[in-house]
Amino acid sequence: MDCVPALDEPLKKVLGGNTAKVMADHLDLHTIGDLLHHYPRRYAERGELTRLSELPLDEHVTVVAQVADARVHKFDRGTKQRLEVTLTDGSGRLQLVFFGRGVYGAQKELLPGRRGMFAGKVGVFRNVRQLAHPAYEMLGKEDGAEAVEAWANQLRPLYPACAQLESWKIEKAVGTLLDSLAATGWDGLVDPLPESLRQGRGLAELPEALLKIHRPRTKTDIATARDRLKWDEAFVLQVALARRRHADAQLPAVPRAPAEDGLLDAFDARLPFTLTDGQRSVSREIFADLATEHPMHRLLQGEVGSGKTMVALRAMLGVVDSGGQAAMLAPTEVLAQQHHRSITEMMGDLAEGGMLGGSEQGTKVVLLTGSMGAAARRQALLDLVTGEAGIVVGTHALIEDKVQFHDLGLVVVDEQHRFGVEQRDALRSKGKQPPHLLVMTATPIPRTVAMTVFGDLETSVLDQLPAGRSPIASHVVPAKDKPHFLARAWERVREEVAAGHQAYVVCPRIGDDIGDEGDEGDGPKGAARKPAKSAAKPSAKSSAASPEDEAEKRPPLAVLDIAEQLAKGPLRDLGVEVLHGRMQPEAKDDVMRRFAAGEVDVLVATTVIEVGVNVPNATAMVIMDADRFGVSQLHQLRGRVGRGSAAGLCLLVSEMPEGSPARARLGAVAATLDGFELSRIDLEQRREGDVLGQAQSGARSSLRVLAVIDDEEVIAAAREEAAAIVAADPELTAFPELRTALDAFLDEEREEYLDKG
Repeated sequence: MDCVPALDEPLKKVLGGNTAKVMADHLDLHTIGDLLHHYPRRYAERGELTRLSELPLDEHVTVVAQVADARVHKFDRGTKQRLEVTLTDGSGRLQLVFFGRGVYGAQKELLPGRRGMFAGKVGVFRNVRQLAHPAYEMLGKEDGAEAVEAWANQLRPLYPACAQLESWKIEKAVGTLLDSLAATGWDGLVDPLPESLRQGRGLAELPEALLKIHRPRTKTDIATARDRLKWDEAFVLQVALARRRHADAQLPAVPRAPAEDGLLDAFDARLPFTLTDGQRSVSREIFADLATEHPMHRLLQGEVGSGKTMVALRAMLGVVDSGGQAAMLAPTEVLAQQHHRSITEMMGDLAEGGMLGGSEQGTKVVLLTGSMGAAARRQALLDLVTGEAGIVVGTHALIEDKVQFHDLGLVVVDEQHRFGVEQRDALRSKGKQPPHLLVMTATPIPRTVAMTVFGDLETSVLDQLPAGRSPIASHVVPAKDKPHFLARAWERVREEVAAGHQAYVVCPRIGDDIGDEGDEGDGPKGAARKPAKSAAKPSAKSSAASPEDEAEKRPPLAVLDIAEQLAKGPLRDLGVEVLHGRMQPEAKDDVMRRFAAGEVDVLVATTVIEVGVNVPNATAMVIMDADRFGVSQLHQLRGRVGRGSAAGLCLLVSEMPEGSPARARLGAVAATLDGFELSRIDLEQRREGDVLGQAQSGARSSLRVLAVIDDEEVIAAAREEAAAIVAADPELTAFPELRTALDAFLDEEREEYLDKG
């Protein structure tokens, strides 16, 4: 190959159709640039052997190991044979097995003492982890001193691979590409970093970084390459976000300043408590934004129960004071109804503007959901288009074309991660001019993630709990290891009810045989559809599987099953009710009303109660199969208790064995109430693959070497550099290479996400 096409050319032009198709179908690599930026996951070196004992089951892996033993076994009365090869790494063993024609070739190459790379899907047979018919490539000859020496001084890249294309084949394809680029003087390679920035930061040139990331001679080469490539990712992304902020700042908006002695002042005068310092500080930031002639774009994040809804309500009242309307978008009907109920209760007759007995300073607060009756829906739509209703709380129903506003001035999006960008944008487009935007999340976000994912929003943080909030004691309940602990958990629930309080029991799925999740996102992903086993009597240990495997394969516990068992068993004689996303809206609202009124002792629910539900008298929560939930989700659920004067109790029930990663995760949740610390733990476990990828835009993540949890200094510095460049040259006319790189780095889908986010 004499020359290489431009980086946006399809891979088939340099690799051939079959290889290019495998890369596109299984690794999402389509262009020359995609493969060039498909970096090694790690590097193998002589003496560094993967801990074979820790290989994950059912995942495709590549390992570097040494053959310890190889034996042929005959079976089926000697008519068939299999080759069993044992690999070692000094800490554990892995078995390879070959059948039929594969035995002869493998037997000649896989000799004791030889090292190689082996790739395959990890399975288990008779409690031994194995790879069946793995692909392999030997590393040096056992009797070739020169080959061994060459391999000893080489760092071997191990790439993210798949069953159809092993790491070493990707390595060869990348090598072909690098040779071609080098032969043409790296023609077509665009460097996104301005030269002054690159030199000022002491970063390597881009061709050098790419060679060292794919073909390192030393570990210093890898560090040099990663330092440079991290800057590429952080800087280009921050430039995109800075341009988004700059463009937003140019849009016109109606300033929304509260009227003196108006609705907001009347509301504040009636508050039975004092706002926290944090609430006052954040409110000042919001009202300063609302008073400008450009739309506010602010993220309000904070601890569970820190009073974000109160801050949002005061902002909405200020907008109504100015003659505008405010809309709050909630992800579920339960949450929308809860917000509407709490807002109208807090406002009293101020929420009955224009109605008999309503305050003269008041406005109308309406609810709009998809399940409302036709008459109520017509009235709500009429109140919005005439301006009679200053505040509307609703679900996705707010986005429909029929919904029109008289003068939409503020959009509040609650639990933004539950909405797609198109939904948020559709609501914002209903203003005559771009409305102000306040995005709320009760999931604390590390600073680096906020700068990366929400870099086009200004951020406000509420980390101070209102006075009167009680501490929450959290404990892990090992249901399988110590079943009497689970029995004691139900006794604690009875004790709380006897003391005049209430309790939640949370389960991963509904259990109505329709599906594994509710229609409003109930439960964690991947829940099974089979009936659950008893909560009071965990299933007996299977002799064929480890406790951890057995716990993972058992269907998740279900609301309907557990509610029935509790009502007949440990919690008989108590008022036990269920709540899940597929109940009729009237039934859901009725259950929540009666629970809030203290008429229900124990509410067995899915995660439909995860956010926004506020019942101060509920003091205990038991989370069944707690290991099936994420760290942040557990923290959210736990925040439903301890909301009154009595102390809260959260019991995390799990059948996972002690020492397993799942139990360690639950231990971390039980050990701290600091949501920001837990969000950091959560991110460390999930890593950053979905920070600007599938979770936000539906596209593959653009972050390949940048670790948002570890590279805070790089991200912060890149944000400063990007802001300075965009402020001086918004169109990047003096930086054509950066503009080209920006267009390549941010495809249309991701650019659209940044546009709308």
